[in-house]
Amino acid sequence: MRGVRHDAIRDLLRSQGHLLSLIAVIFGVYLLQEIRGSEWYNRYLAVPGQLAEAWRLLLDGECSMPQLYSFGTLLSCAFFHGGPDHLIYNMLFLWIFAALAVELLGRRWMWIIFVVTALCASAFHALLNARDFVPMLGASGAVMGFEGAYLGLAMRWRLPDPHIWPMSRPVPPGRLALVGVVGVVLDFMSLMEQAESFVAYGAHLGGFVSGLVLASLFAPRPSCATRA
Repeated sequence: MRGVRHDAIRDLLRSQGHLLSLIAVIFGVYLLQEIRGSEWYNRYLAVPGQLAEAWRLLLDGECSMPQLYSFGTLLSCAFFHGGPDHLIYNMLFLWIFAALAVELLGRRWMWIIFVVTALCASAFHALLNARDFVPMLGASGAVMGFEGAYLGLAMRWRLPDPHIWPMSRPVPPGRLALVGVVGVVLDFMSLMEQAESFVAYGAHLGGFVSGLVLASLFAPRPSCATRA
């Protein structure tokens, strides 16, 4: 029995090692947040007002290191979280949908989806809140990006039933993709209400749409998929 358990762990590390490493890094960053405090990590968060100003200067032909540093926060902010519940919720859904991306498209596409959708999520939030100087943090934009990517694959190809923990049994792809659709509809409704909230609904929408576009237009056909 112990040998079977070791084989299962070895297979998991072989197939999902890159994703597990990403999740471990994000947990490690949160630990540093707790140890070193906000004075350390505030500089890595995306501030829409600062990004808007950096973009304006770039259009005027000015380019400096602080300005380029501001654009780097579009990605770095995805590694930070506002609390343990925020972190655990994001990592649970990142595991589910990013693990599916690894199984269907491979590790390289997992990284492409994470980076591109995290950037697009932050950029869209900054565009919608150009006069706002409240910092943004969290990987939820990239998580929504993976949900959008899975929906794009499910619309384009006939996918096998996923077997991803913590699901106790295979879930039809259409039903799993519906989770992302319901989430993005709720985000859109919340964004239209323009209610005061600490949730970056614009980032969720930007991540979801960019993931959907990536999978619908650029992703290759998974080897285990057939024509829809």
